Amino acid sequence: MRKWAALSVLALALLLIAVDGTVLALALPALQHDLAPSATQVLWIGDIYSFVLGGLLITMGTLGDRIGRKKLLLTGAFGFGVASLLAAFAPTAGWLIVARALLGVAGATIMPSTLSIIRNLFTDPAERTRAVAVWAAMATAGAAVGPLVGGVLLEHFWWGSVFIINLPVMALLLVLGAWWLPETRDPSPGPFDLVSALLSAVGVVPLVYAIKEVALVGPTWTSLAAGLVGVAGLWLFVRRQQASTHPMIDVALFRKPAFSGAVGASMIAIFALTGLVFFLSQYFQNVLGYSPLEAGLRELPLGIAGMLVIALIGPVVRRLGMGRSIALGLLVSAAGLAIVGASAEYGAIAVALVVVGAGVGLALTLTTDAVVSAVPANKAGAASAVSETAYELGAALGIAVLGTVLSAWAASGTFTEAMQGTALVAAGLLAVASLVAYRLIPSATPRPAVRADAP
Repeated sequence: MRKWAALSVLALALLLIAVDGTVLALALPALQHDLAPSATQVLWIGDIYSFVLGGLLITMGTLGDRIGRKKLLLTGAFGFGVASLLAAFAPTAGWLIVARALLGVAGATIMPSTLSIIRNLFTDPAERTRAVAVWAAMATAGAAVGPLVGGVLLEHFWWGSVFIINLPVMALLLVLGAWWLPETRDPSPGPFDLVSALLSAVGVVPLVYAIKEVALVGPTWTSLAAGLVGVAGLWLFVRRQQASTHPMIDVALFRKPAFSGAVGASMIAIFALTGLVFFLSQYFQNVLGYSPLEAGLRELPLGIAGMLVIALIGPVVRRLGMGRSIALGLLVSAAGLAIVGASAEYGAIAVALVVVGAGVGLALTLTTDAVVSAVPANKAGAASAVSETAYELGAALGIAVLGTVLSAWAASGTFTEAMQGTALVAAGLLAVASLVAYRLIPSATPRPAVRADAP
C-alpha cells in the first residue's frame, strides 16, 4: 500500500501544477486594476511561467536522475511555495513576473520527478499503467478545474488568493513526500552536460514563444526569428546528444515508432484538450454570459470523465493492444469535438466534454506509459521530461492554432459559428492523428527488461 500512498502524493503535486497553469487567466482583470501593468507586462505575467517550465523540463528531468528524484521534487515543492508567496503579495508587475518565473523553475523540478518516481515505484507493467492513468487524470482534471478554482477564489478573495492556495498543498506535499516517497537515482549517470542543458532551453523556449506570438498577433518577424532560433537550438541539442557518450536523452529512441508515435500522439491529445478549454471558456463567458465560476462548473464533465476512464484502460488495452487503444482514444476525442461542431446547446456540449475527457484520458495515459516504459528505470527522469515537454508544446499549439482559426472565422461570422467550425477543424486533426497512431504505434509494445542494478 505504501507505493499507492506515494502515488497520491505525486498526483496531488501534479494536480496543483496543472491548476496553476490555467488559474491565473481569471485573475488578470483584478491584478491589472491593482498593479497597473503595461500591455507587455500583462503578456509576460501570463506567459513567463510556461516559458521557464517548458525550457527547463529536460534539464530538471536529467538532474533528478543524478541527484535523486525525491530530493529534487521536495526542493521544488518548497521553492513553489516560496514563489507562490512572493507572487501573492507582489507590489509591482515586475515583481510578479519574477515570481511567476520562479514558479516555472519550481514546476519544472516537480513535473518530471513525479512521473520518474512512478516509473521506479511500479515495476509491474499493469500496475504502472494504472498508476500513470492516475497521473494523467490529474493533468486532465487540472486543466478543467483551474477555472473553477479561480472562479471560487476570486468571488470571495483578492487576486493573490490564486497563489496563496498553493501554500497548504505544498506544505502537505513536503510532509507526506518526506514520509512516503522513496529516493531513486541513476547509479551511474555520467557528468552533467551544462551545454546540452542550455541548448535544450534555447530550443524549447523560443519555440513556445513563437507559437504564442502567432496566436496573439499573427505571424511576425519576431515570431519567425524566435521559431528559427528554437529549431536551430533543438537541432544542435540533438547533434550533441548523438555525439555524447553520456547523452541527456537517447535520441535514437525517436527512431522507434512506438516511442516517437507515442510522443506525437500525446502532443495531439493535449492540443485538443487545451484548445477545447480555451474556446469553450470564451463561449461560456462572452456569448452565454456566465460568470467565471459558472463557466468553470460547466466544464467539470471534462475532468470527471478523464478520471473515470481509468477503470476502462486495463480492459481496453488487453483487448486492443497499445497502438489501437491510443488510436481509439484520439478517435473518441475527435467524435466529442464533432458534437460541439454539430450543436452549441449546453446539453450537447456537456456530452461532448464527457466524450473528449474520456478519449484524451485514454490516449494520454497510454502515450505517457509508452514513453516512460521505453527506457530503463534509471533513465526515467529524461524520458519523463520528453513526455512533459510534448505536453507543454501541445498546450501551446492548441491555443495558438485553434485560437488563430477561431479568430479568423469569427472575423467573418458569429463567435458561435467560429467555435463550432474550430471544433470541426480540431476533430479532423484528431482523426488524422488517430490513423497515424494506428499505423505507427505497435499494438503489442515490447517493454525493456529492468536492469538488475536499477534503483
